[in-house]
Amino acid sequence: MEEAAPLSAAAPGEAWNKLLSASRRKKIGSSAGSSEPPSNNGRVEFRTEIERDFDRILFCAPVRRMADKTQVFPLDRNDSVRNRLTHSHEVSNLARSFGTTLVYSNKVASEITTATRDIPSLLAAVGLVHDLGNPPFGHQGEAAIQSWFSDNTQIVAGKKHSILTERQYRDFLKFEGNAQTFRLVTRLQLLNDDYGLDLTLATLAAMMKYPVGSMGVDKSNVCTKKHGFFLSEESIAKQVLEGVGLAIGKRHPMSYIMEACDDIAYAVLDIEDAVKKGLTSFSDLLAYLNHLGNNDEIINDLVTKSGEKHNDYRLATLSPAELNDVSMQRFRVYAIGMMINSCVEAFTENQVTFVDGTASKALLDLSKASLLRKLLGDFSKIHTFQHRSVLEVELTGFNTIRGLMDIFWAAILETNPDNGISRPSHPYNRYVFMRISENYRRVYNSPPGDLKGLPLRYRQCLLLTDMISGMTDSYAVNLLRELRSYQASA
Repeated sequence: MEEAAPLSAAAPGEAWNKLLSASRRKKIGSSAGSSEPPSNNGRVEFRTEIERDFDRILFCAPVRRMADKTQVFPLDRNDSVRNRLTHSHEVSNLARSFGTTLVYSNKVASEITTATRDIPSLLAAVGLVHDLGNPPFGHQGEAAIQSWFSDNTQIVAGKKHSILTERQYRDFLKFEGNAQTFRLVTRLQLLNDDYGLDLTLATLAAMMKYPVGSMGVDKSNVCTKKHGFFLSEESIAKQVLEGVGLAIGKRHPMSYIMEACDDIAYAVLDIEDAVKKGLTSFSDLLAYLNHLGNNDEIINDLVTKSGEKHNDYRLATLSPAELNDVSMQRFRVYAIGMMINSCVEAFTENQVTFVDGTASKALLDLSKASLLRKLLGDFSKIHTFQHRSVLEVELTGFNTIRGLMDIFWAAILETNPDNGISRPSHPYNRYVFMRISENYRRVYNSPPGDLKGLPLRYRQCLLLTDMISGMTDSYAVNLLRELRSYQASA
């Protein structure tokens, strides 16, 4: 394809028309701007194509599995504490509200007739999908996968990368849940073909938080500080970005918004969970913010309003736990509102660089809420992430993933579909291999045309990480226990 023209050189309406492309990869030649209701198997469809994306994502199995994946507290038995699914729904909600404000109050993309429906729906969709490929046990899951590949370099990649090139191996050495998410919806979550969920170009581009491959990482730019697709999906990523008028390294404007909503959810809601678990208190939080942020207008306003409500609640007959809970709920409402409003203002002021994908700083960092976000993050590190109970269960998750990778890798190595060996010969390894999800094995054993040129070893690594990433926390723990019990008798 020819390189897309810079959006900054295009009229605003033309730029947004491309960015909101409703075309799907399966029907790349179709018109994205038709005013006719799209057809759905012969029925008149009154949802827009982007609204349909949200529904496709919502009903796919990996979304349901997020209910048993860690947000901050692994394997937590408290139903009030957030998991990856509730976190994703909250990010989706914040993002939709953000989009509604942009199109109705700030008139963003007003030249596009469907923008009032498509922008909020697009943001809701990418908010829901953004963590879909994350492995079990949160960021410790990513760290465990990365460390396994680091410790097994010679076995997997060969001496001096004699089996895999540096580029191929880096995809796994720096394994990224974001890249796995892109792979999941474009490749693995099969409907009836090789297009995954076949989401619109707009949704696929907007969910690409880091529009670069693993060799293009540059930590000085928010868009490239990690990688957002594997080599196996690079051609898809290029097609998607070019289809919305962008290029490798240039981020969709909705990605900046989704990232901000994700960061706001982390910053505020992780602390609310920590208070619910009794790891810290509302008073600790307010004292911390008052001490370190007393010269910041937003923080002063937040502390004042939250403190006043806390004093009102103290007059009621509440237990200390109830007082903490209700005060944190009010703090959450105020904090999220202030941070979202600051980000809407920052997006509007910097819209040109967001639209052409060249903004090098995160939206929150450009907003008046940047210090608040930093202090909330620092507070969580001190009072939440370093707590012994969190570290103990994180260690369990880390060891579980590494143990499973050892077992599955031994089984995968016994296969070579290129030579007709589709399953291991050893009974134990054959049992292990057949525990890998059928659709993952199908892509491995019968790779689509664009994957056939990739080395067998690279595809074996993909199969390993596909299986590990698809597990839930409790499934991983129970599966390792089961496989080790059979291993002892094999």
